Amino acid sequence: MDTTTAKGIIDIHCHTAGIGAGNSGCFISPAMRRSWRYRVFLKAFGVTEQELLKEGDGLVMRRTSQSLITSKRVTAAVILAMDGAVDDKGKLDRSQTEMFIPNEFVAAETAKYPNLLFGASINPLRRDALERLERAAADGAVLVKWLPSIQHFDPADRSLTPFYLKLVELGLPLLTHTGSEKSFTAVRNELADPERLRLPLSLGVNVIAAHAASNGRNHGESNHRRFLRLCGEYANLYADISALTQLNRLTHLQRLLKHPELFGRLLYGTDMPIPNTAAVTPLGFPNRLSPRRMLQIAQVPNPWDQDVALKEALGVPEQIFFNANSIIRL
Repeated sequence: MDTTTAKGIIDIHCHTAGIGAGNSGCFISPAMRRSWRYRVFLKAFGVTEQELLKEGDGLVMRRTSQSLITSKRVTAAVILAMDGAVDDKGKLDRSQTEMFIPNEFVAAETAKYPNLLFGASINPLRRDALERLERAAADGAVLVKWLPSIQHFDPADRSLTPFYLKLVELGLPLLTHTGSEKSFTAVRNELADPERLRLPLSLGVNVIAAHAASNGRNHGESNHRRFLRLCGEYANLYADISALTQLNRLTHLQRLLKHPELFGRLLYGTDMPIPNTAAVTPLGFPNRLSPRRMLQIAQVPNPWDQDVALKEALGVPEQIFFNANSIIRL
């Protein structure tokens, strides 16, 4: 990796998308394509369906790289693959999968751009999960991303122990969604309960709780409280601060920053392309920022620079922006 990338800010939580154009292997379920979310996400990625059909799904990552090049603050972004649900034979079940973005596609496309890093995704119930994990590591994966709510597996399932041990062996951290999920049409939010992460934590996996379990409840208790309790028990539990400036989470970042003992374990992420939607605006913090400051941030043209400026203004210390460099597998 380029030394400037290693020393710069890395966004560890950046999505891509695909409809299967250009033989990418991606697909989106019919239900998802009928949803209003589909149109919003295409616009946020800065592409149209016609452009994808003409140029291929790799266009999304090319435009992501181009946008990053113009950023003055963020040097690189981890682009996340998205595995699907699997059937009882351990094979991809398209009927239960809302979005599929294969590792091979993301690995090949990110390799074209020095400012894009490969984030693998492997449903651990796949019959060949361990082989896929080794292949992803060989292809340069810097972490593994899970979204159990839509991939339909339980992180607490003890049959996943070999997968967790292989993550430790390969030095790959696990970035897994925690808290409620609202970006898809059908979810099982109980599978994103942070308490279900005790097994990988006890086996030594470096686990990154995406969004710091900032919303939702399980067993009558807030997921955030359950996350904080785990932090007190496991030093290998981390979290990213992606999505914490969304309008539906306005108090969540402030609440998290009340725990300075966690600052060494919080990692920078954006949940891109969400910052390119109406869900995130610097104008949504009149109780924290002056009108002048909000307008100044809103006028920052680059989405990553705007995201960094907003989080700095809301009190995120400098350390958090650089913690990922020592956690992900560079």
